[in-house]
Amino acid sequence: MLTAWETSLQRVSRERIDQPLILHGLRGMGKTVLLAEFRRRALKRNWLVAKAEASIGSKLRDLLGESLYEPLLEISRPSAGKRALQALKTALSFKASYDMTGAWSFGVDLSDSTGGGADTGDLNTDIRLVIRDVSAAAGEDNVGLAVLIDEAQDLSTEDLTTLCAVAHEAVQSGWPVLIALAGLPSLPQILAEAKSYAERFRYMQITSLDEAAAIDALQDPAAEEGVDWEPYALAAAVEGAGRYPFFLQQIGHETWEAAPKSPITVADVEVGIARGSAALDNGFFRVRWDRATPGERNYLRAMKLAGNATIASSEVASSLGKKAAQVSTVRDRLISKGLIYAPEHGLLAYTVPGMAAFIDRQTLE
Repeated sequence: MLTAWETSLQRVSRERIDQPLILHGLRGMGKTVLLAEFRRRALKRNWLVAKAEASIGSKLRDLLGESLYEPLLEISRPSAGKRALQALKTALSFKASYDMTGAWSFGVDLSDSTGGGADTGDLNTDIRLVIRDVSAAAGEDNVGLAVLIDEAQDLSTEDLTTLCAVAHEAVQSGWPVLIALAGLPSLPQILAEAKSYAERFRYMQITSLDEAAAIDALQDPAAEEGVDWEPYALAAAVEGAGRYPFFLQQIGHETWEAAPKSPITVADVEVGIARGSAALDNGFFRVRWDRATPGERNYLRAMKLAGNATIASSEVASSLGKKAAQVSTVRDRLISKGLIYAPEHGLLAYTVPGMAAFIDRQTLE
């Protein structure tokens, strides 16, 4: 993924534009960390970067506008070129399109500048104008604009449709802009339903690490501190974490805290797994379980019959003594909350690895 991103950054510098990059996978796989690294690498090349995290009910206007303010401040200098001034004026109009009471000040005179017009009220027009002008300003300095949005599946259909349309136009028109979205496994399907040409975007599934990478994730940071792992201890930690990045991080941290000396032993790992699992139960899993209503928890329990694999929605309904139509509202709420998703028509799965085992550990609530 990082190689693909670096390649895209280089291509834009040569006026060759790439399709948006879509990261999708279960929770805890490291998508947010990857987006943060995308941001870091773009900034290292002096790009303008707008990074935002969507949530249920959030609006693309607000997210994009507020995430653009900081990078726009960087180009608001007295020596700013014509395109930079135009971008600032367009950004001010865009701000007015969603926040009439707020005000931005860039400290430069824009009275004689072209630009503006991103306050028509038409989402497609306004987003298109602000991304076009800000990316053009970046291009004036031989760099580009990176737009990074996490939890993109929580954006509304209208927002995603607009984002797809603008991304498509950016590629067709050669704007120096790269867009990267991250979200749950349902994101590719949501984008394809929003716009058919979203199928041309570059999709990368983020999964659990292979064994070698999982071992390196634990072993390399320890080696930097002069600490070794016993081979069996490494194997036990990797197995206990299921090779899931966030679980490796949690169990690795607790094992490190438990180990009195080098090398780290199997006994240290056993303590780390126990403490790490408890921390995951009380945080990573619990925060999602608590978002579900009693009726939704019953539905999640019924899904547990398949473990962490997929299960037919009709089978879930049957185990609840209902017809699929009778519990479809509950299913849809759980999908909306990001607790489950539909990998295929009629099938369901948890968005969180290990959720079935967590549910097994819960008393009836």
